[in-house]
Amino acid sequence: MTKKKYVPHPVDTSTVKLDQDLLDLTEVIAENVHEVWSASRIKEGWTYGEQKDSVKKTTPCLVPYDELPEIEKQYDRDTAFETIKLIIKLGYKINK
Repeated sequence: MTKKKYVPHPVDTSTVKLDQDLLDLTEVIAENVHEVWSASRIKEGWTYGEQKDSVKKTTPCLVPYDELPEIEKQYDRDTAFETIKLIIKLGYKINK
């Protein structure tokens, strides 16, 4: 089997600026991203554990969003932030 080098090419969203309402939405989406991820892990048999262990299916991230370490929250925020920016870049509008 030949290993191929994967080179990501995300859409450049660096010129997209979000207003305060969309910045606030980022946090709501980030929390929901964590909730969806958590529900999926629990369905797969994962449980809370102080150390991540893929064999035992334990992870310290199976906690409410507000209890996550800041580095984990930032991962979810980055996902939400870039998703909103991509939606705007593609010409869609988000209205409340």
